[in-house]
Amino acid sequence: MTFFPVFIVILLVALLASIRIIKEYERGVVYTLGKYTGTRSAGFQLVLPVIQSMTIVDVRVRTDDIPAQDLISKDNVSVKVSGVLNYRVVDPAMAINRNEDFLFRTNQMAQTTLRSVLGQHDLDDMLQKRADLNKAIQSELDGQTEGSGIKVISVEIKHVDIDPSMVRAIARQAEAERERRAKIINAEGELQAAKQLDEAATILAQRPETMQLRYLGTLGEFANNKGGSTIVLPLPMNLLQSIGNLIDKK
Repeated sequence: MTFFPVFIVILLVALLASIRIIKEYERGVVYTLGKYTGTRSAGFQLVLPVIQSMTIVDVRVRTDDIPAQDLISKDNVSVKVSGVLNYRVVDPAMAINRNEDFLFRTNQMAQTTLRSVLGQHDLDDMLQKRADLNKAIQSELDGQTEGSGIKVISVEIKHVDIDPSMVRAIARQAEAERERRAKIINAEGELQAAKQLDEAATILAQRPETMQLRYLGTLGEFANNKGGSTIVLPLPMNLLQSIGNLIDKK
């Protein structure tokens, strides 16, 4: 009769030891005698002591920092680039059974993929086309983690650090680019003005009376000018030619 209470106590202890409470954002990977036998969802779960074991896996979105990576851009500029990685476990059993440490492995793959993808682009792309590069890195990394129970949600480039000497060189390049654009705009303006003058000259040549009106208008501008007393009277070339012909006839 004394054995029965001891048996009850042992049974209660074993029952309590087999109870597992899995939270909503967790999944339990169960092994029976060392063999994977299933994945338990959230709630109250029983795991047989000694015979079974269960590994809890968090399936929430994880955010990891990608440490600054030294790389050479396509245009031979040395930069340091850091980023942020967002991913989650979509298959707990696969993540545990196929990876010794899926957290460490995913972070290491993110670092190597960041260097590989950005090394194929110029520095200007890293500074101006971050959204496109983020998608390219995410797509490449998601392909590498396929089949390991991990889903890469996004990769964001955080910082692009450039050597101070390169910053000065980039500033000089930007200034030269602004000067080039200013010269192009000025040249385009002169070209348009020349075209307008050519068209005006063509019209005036076809209508001599229009030229006379232009002369009178210019004379009026000189007369209304209060800044000086010198007045220049423009004379038509045909008038001068007529006067010369009269002198020759005499």
